[in-house]
Amino acid sequence: MMETILIIEDDSSMMRGLKDNFAFAGYNVLTAMDGEKGLDAALNATPDLIILDIMLPKINGYEICRLVRKENLDMPIIMLTAKGEESDIILGLNLGADDYVTKPFSIKELLARVAAFLRRRKHTANEIFKFGDFHFDIGARKLSKNGNEIELSPKEYKLLEFFLKKQGKALTRDEILNAVWGYNSFTGHRSVDRFVTTLRNKIEPDADNPVFIHTLREIGYKFLD
Repeated sequence: MMETILIIEDDSSMMRGLKDNFAFAGYNVLTAMDGEKGLDAALNATPDLIILDIMLPKINGYEICRLVRKENLDMPIIMLTAKGEESDIILGLNLGADDYVTKPFSIKELLARVAAFLRRRKHTANEIFKFGDFHFDIGARKLSKNGNEIELSPKEYKLLEFFLKKQGKALTRDEILNAVWGYNSFTGHRSVDRFVTTLRNKIEPDADNPVFIHTLREIGYKFLD
């Protein structure tokens, strides 16, 4: 089945170039040139991946990202930004974006990133993990305990997914940063520790004496069941 890419971009020349290249690469391409139409397409057409500009008329890219994740839609979101400031990038990632590219960028690199995200999504779509009394369904993007759903932020979701896929392995903070925040992230080790703390508060019987997420002194963490 042909995969669908939604491109939300208000620059007509850039939109034309992106649309032509992704169509040539074999994707079904949906487009929107303002945030309002883009949000509607994201929520109702449920594309396989979204390429999202930040500076958009009507609704900006940050708000679109936030609202898409609020609806528990888990398609990858790659943000396009003319801004290179650390705070702007971190804001987008914390709102649930999976990656970002700074304009101007290589279309070949963007095509490669999109293909990689879609490959990973296919691979993980049907994975289900069980630990303790918890049930973690990657395809449904849902964590539940004894049938009761537990709400996770986008980053908590990615962090738990990474821990579960690496059960029993000693993970450095840099490994966690790269897997959850991305190789280009400006986020530091303190953010990893902070999100581990919030995740422990949601899954550990006693967050001060964890049974799942163990701290490895001067190294990082290890997930055990």
